[in-house]
Amino acid sequence: MNRSLKSWVPAACALFLATSAPALAQLLPGERATRIDPIPGVIGAGAAWELVWADFRTADGLVGTSDGGVLFAQEQGDTIRKLDANNRESIYLTDTHGAGALSVDPQGRLYAVQRTCTDPGRPFASACQELTRISIVAPEARLLANSFADGRPLGRLNDLIADGKGGAYFTVGGIYYVNAAGIVSTVADQDIRTNGLMLSTDGRILYVTNVTTVLAFDVLTDGSTRNRREFATLGGDTGADGMAIDAAGRLYVSAASGVHVISPQGLPLGVIPTPRIPISIAFSGPEKRTLYVAQMGAVGPGGKPWSTPTGVRNTAMTIYRIPLLSEGFKGRPK
Repeated sequence: MNRSLKSWVPAACALFLATSAPALAQLLPGERATRIDPIPGVIGAGAAWELVWADFRTADGLVGTSDGGVLFAQEQGDTIRKLDANNRESIYLTDTHGAGALSVDPQGRLYAVQRTCTDPGRPFASACQELTRISIVAPEARLLANSFADGRPLGRLNDLIADGKGGAYFTVGGIYYVNAAGIVSTVADQDIRTNGLMLSTDGRILYVTNVTTVLAFDVLTDGSTRNRREFATLGGDTGADGMAIDAAGRLYVSAASGVHVISPQGLPLGVIPTPRIPISIAFSGPEKRTLYVAQMGAVGPGGKPWSTPTGVRNTAMTIYRIPLLSEGFKGRPK
């Protein structure tokens, strides 16, 4: 973490905790008021967001860890970092070739989309020759794919989820599947603008965000899919992004206004409003009853929102967490 921001975060957290309430009386710059209404079985009245981390670099691909913390990727610094249950930050993995989204399968293998040097904010990004790729990065590194079946490069990858069979589904405009042998196939690439994705608790349904909706596909034993359908809408909200799933099969979907909670039948159950625009989400904490959410923007040491120089992408982010009544699915890390 940037040294000047690191020294500021404890004070910011103290200020945030002092003002946290169902409706915040005092907000940090860039935050919005959040009134948490109860959702039966999901979140209780009086639940409040806690600010646990902030930095001038991104926090993407949140995934819970067995000790109650989270892993996240910092593409710009070529690291995967860990935030433990006591909010202590450490470097988990270095030289990650621009790792963005992360996924951990039931066998403990850590998968990543590696965006290499395609971040437009990086110097000389336009001259980058290193292909982006889908890889297993720990405990042993192994390339799964760096091109489509026709030889085209994958492009600037977005999100992924491991399927537990050595392969993974990933998004880059459309949605695709790479199996354990490294063969890439298309799930859907027409009339779709994908972002986040999630598997049902039994692995038989693949969910994919599509701006204002969530799509669903049936998953066959060989990893192929069929029966594309609209699973849920977000009630007029937009910017659908990351997803998580709880033990009861409810989906949690981040979008512009907050985290939407959707029943296993695709019915809206409510929205958990967030202090900032949410991106990536994951269950962790004791009994996986804490929802971690990485959100856009951060406040710098001077008490003003962090902004980058003209022409450079602003990647500042803040991670918040909130206690839930529901518990995350324990059959896999996310």
